[in-house]
Amino acid sequence: MEPLKMYDACTEALGAFVREAGFADVVIGLSGGMDSSLVAVMAVDALGADHVHGVMLPGPYSSESSIDDAEALAKNLGIPVRTISICEPFEAFEQVLARACGGALSGLAAENTQARCRMVCLMALSNAHGWLMLNTGNKSEACMGYSTLYGDTAGAFAPLGGVYKTDVFAMARARNRRAAEEGAALPIPVNVFVKPPSAELAPGQEDEKSLGVDYATLDRILVASVEGGRDASEIVALLADEGRSVEEAAQLVDYVLARTAANAFKRALEPPYPATAFYV
Repeated sequence: MEPLKMYDACTEALGAFVREAGFADVVIGLSGGMDSSLVAVMAVDALGADHVHGVMLPGPYSSESSIDDAEALAKNLGIPVRTISICEPFEAFEQVLARACGGALSGLAAENTQARCRMVCLMALSNAHGWLMLNTGNKSEACMGYSTLYGDTAGAFAPLGGVYKTDVFAMARARNRRAAEEGAALPIPVNVFVKPPSAELAPGQEDEKSLGVDYATLDRILVASVEGGRDASEIVALLADEGRSVEEAAQLVDYVLARTAANAFKRALEPPYPATAFYV
């Protein structure tokens, strides 16, 4: 499906879900990254800027650049945005959990605790104001289990839950082109497109390095497997035809398919997403 049609389908589904659930307003955590930026644009298109509430939740490793990008996005969209630092609650968890975690809260436990601090803040606002919390995850990361249970898997609806990461970028480019053709300001800042995707949960962290595979290759494998029903040998041949060695292709395919299978339990806890069949 063409990116702009995918965008419109996701936006329509978002609006329908919110209204059918009896809500008028939504709350979104704005990280300055592509996923949350695109979901915010969709929410404004579906519900209107007055009904979309952005929240910046900087933590100990958040970059000034990401904060600037989130602020620029909110300004472009004309949505209210507030800042709630998770540094103090995260530090409290570090102190409380240090002994139980072997002397220090570190590694994956520390990274996931940051994500869960953000979820607690967003859900508190949801409860306090009657706003529906939107999830900003995508299908590539859901397949790989690259998300935090009860953290960034939280939310009532995931507008991008059925869309792979490379198509998230394609949809964002298409939405910005539509704005340009209409003579409107571009909603998504240019820097969001060019910086390496990162959850910013550790110093120098980048998503593709953490995943162990670049998004273009990951999505090529996932679409062939999940959407096309191809087996491992077929996907290896596909990657080899595109210039990779058979050995490298086999290692990548085995890794991605094994990780996808192992994380089925996480996907079972992901929120609903648009039912449109984008990849048939």
